[in-house]
Amino acid sequence: MQETELQQMKELIRRMNEASDAYYNGRGELMTDFEWDALFDRLKKLEEKTGETLPDSPTQKVSEDNVPGQKEEHEFPALSLAKTKNPADLVKWAGGRPIWISWKLDGLTLVATYDDGKLTRLLTRGGGDVGTNITHLASAITGIPKKIGEKGHLVIRGEAVISYADFEQFLAESGEDYANPRNLASGSLSLKDVTEVRRRKIRWIPFTLVYTEREIRSMGDRMKFLTELGFDTVEREEIRIPDEEAVNAAIDRWTEKVTGFRNPYPVDGLVIAYDDTEYAASGSVTGHHATRAGLAFKWKDETAESLLTEIEWSCAVSTITPVAVFEPVELEGTTVKRASLCNVSECERLGIGGPGTRLEVIKSNKIIPKVVKILKTEGSLQIPDHCPVCGAETRIRVNPGSETRTLHCINPECTAKQLKKFGRFVSKDALDIDGISEQTLARFINAGWIREFADLFRLPEHRDEIVTMEGFGKRSMQKLETALEKSRETTGLKVLFGLCIPLCGIEVAKLFLSGRSFSDLIREAREAEDPNCFSSIAGIGPEKSSSFVNWMQTPKNAEILDNLLKELHIKEETVSEKGNVCTGLTFVVTGDVNHFKNRNELKTYIESQGGKVTGSVSRSTSYLINNDIQSTSGKNRKAAEYGIPVISEDMFLEKFGSD
Repeated sequence: MQETELQQMKELIRRMNEASDAYYNGRGELMTDFEWDALFDRLKKLEEKTGETLPDSPTQKVSEDNVPGQKEEHEFPALSLAKTKNPADLVKWAGGRPIWISWKLDGLTLVATYDDGKLTRLLTRGGGDVGTNITHLASAITGIPKKIGEKGHLVIRGEAVISYADFEQFLAESGEDYANPRNLASGSLSLKDVTEVRRRKIRWIPFTLVYTEREIRSMGDRMKFLTELGFDTVEREEIRIPDEEAVNAAIDRWTEKVTGFRNPYPVDGLVIAYDDTEYAASGSVTGHHATRAGLAFKWKDETAESLLTEIEWSCAVSTITPVAVFEPVELEGTTVKRASLCNVSECERLGIGGPGTRLEVIKSNKIIPKVVKILKTEGSLQIPDHCPVCGAETRIRVNPGSETRTLHCINPECTAKQLKKFGRFVSKDALDIDGISEQTLARFINAGWIREFADLFRLPEHRDEIVTMEGFGKRSMQKLETALEKSRETTGLKVLFGLCIPLCGIEVAKLFLSGRSFSDLIREAREAEDPNCFSSIAGIGPEKSSSFVNWMQTPKNAEILDNLLKELHIKEETVSEKGNVCTGLTFVVTGDVNHFKNRNELKTYIESQGGKVTGSVSRSTSYLINNDIQSTSGKNRKAAEYGIPVISEDMFLEKFGSD
C-alpha cells in the first residue's frame, strides 16, 4: 500500500469519525450527509483497492451515540445495515423472496424491553453491543407505553424522531440552534430533566420486533402483533414478487411521499427486509452488518450549481439565521432559490462569501435545500451588526456544548421575538385567520410588514411582493385576502384572547366578559383607578385583575388595541344581566339543561349574579342543579350524603331567576 493512500485513508477516517461523533451526540453538524456519503464512498474504494481496513474505519462499525449514563450490554446486538443507492442491488439482495419496504427514519435507535406486560428497560443503540440506559426518560417520549397486554418477554427496536413541524416550533419558541430534527433528538436524550425532554416532542416509532416468546416467523405478522399491542409502528409495504419492475415502482411511490411532504418525519432512505424472519436470522455478520437483516436504500442526491445573489438574515425569536439566496435552479422537479445556512459556524465551515460566489446545492433526502460546497468565493461574508427587523445591535454567541456560533438580536422587544404572540392571534380560538402559519408569519415579520396586530390586515398592501415569494402565488394571496376579510367580523372574546394579555387565557377572557360588553370592559379597565377592580368576579382575583388593568393602561398597548379595533367589526354579544341573587352561593351543574342553551350559559348566568360554579360536589356546595332529581348518579349520592339540596332547572329559576 502506498504511503499517500494510507494517509488519505487516515485523514478520511479522522474527518468522518469526528463528524459522526458530533452528529450523533447533538453537537452540531460538521458536514452534510451528502459530504459524509461522498467521503464514505472514497474510503471504501481505497479499502477495496489496497485490500486494507484501518482501525476505526466507518465502513466497519456502527456510528455510536455517546449519551451519558449507565452503560449496559444489549441482549441482541443492534447492528447496522449495508447501504446502496442502486435499485438493482435491492432486487439482487431480495433473491425473489417476499420483502417489506419501510422508511429509514432519521433519528436515534432505542431498544425497549418488556417483561410481564411492563417496560423494564430502554437502551440507546450506543455502539451496537453496549448502549445507555435511559429508562427514566421513557415517560417523556411518545409511543413507549409503560404497560402492554402481553405478559411474555419482548424486545422491540425503534427510532426516536422529531417531526419537522415540532422541530420548527421548538426552534421558534426556544431560540436554540440545532441543524436538524435528528440533532435535536440526540441532544435531548442527554438531558436529565424529564419535563424538558418532553418539551422536545420526541416520538418513538418501532421498526422491528427483535424477540418474542411467541412463534411468529413472518415480519408482517410480527409488526401486526406490535400494532395490536398499541404501538404506532413504522409505515411499511409488502412486495410479494420483488422483481426489478415491482421494486422500482415501490421506490417511486415512496419517493413521491417524500417529495410531496406526506411524511411528517425526517427520513434518509428506505429499508427492505425479508418477510421470512427465520431466513433473515440465518445470515452471517460482516463487520457490524448482518448480511440478511436488511438492506438500506439511499436516494442519489441531485446536485446543481448556482450563483449566490445575497445572504438574507432571517429572524426567529432571538436567533438571526443566514439564508443563501441564489439564482433559481431545478432540483428534484422543483425550482429552488433559497437554502438555510443554519448559523455563522456553518457559513464559516463552508467558506461562503458574498454575491457572485459559486455554490453547489442539493435537496437533502429530496426535501431540504442545502448548500454542500463552495466552488468559487467572491468577496466575503458580511455579518450584520444590527438586527434586520428592529435595527438593534446584534451579538454572536457561542454555544458552550457544541461551540456553534450563532447571531442574536439583543432587543427583548424585537417584533421577531413576538412570533408566538402573533401565532396565537391568528389561531382558531382568536381571530382564526386561516392559512397563516408561524413560518409564514416569520417571513412577513422579516420583510418588515408586520410590527403589530393591525398590520396583518394591511398585508394586501404588499400584494405584489407577496405573490413573488417562494411558496406563494396569486391563488395563495387570494386565499389570504379572503381569510383576512372573514376574520374582520369577530367577537370581543376572540380579540381578548388574541391580545396575549398575561394571565388572560380563553376561560379568563370569558369571565371578564360575563355581565358586560367588550366595549364596556375596555372602558372600565382604562378608567379604573384600582387595578383590582375586577377581582370580585368569581375566578379572577387580584392577580389577574391587576395584570389585565395594567396591560390596558399601558400607552403602547392602548395604541396597539386602538389600531387593531379600526380594522375589525366587533359583534357585541348579549350582555347577561348583572345582579346579586346568587352572591355567596356555590353551585354544581350536571346533566342536560332545558331553559339555557347549554350548561356554560347557565354557569355564566350564575356568575353574573355573584355566584360560583364548581365541577364537583363538596361540603361547601350550596346547591346541585340536576333536572333528574331522583338520579342515583355519583353527584346526587354525594349531595345526599352531605345534605345538599338537589334542585331542577325550573326550581333554580323560580328561586334565583332575575325576572
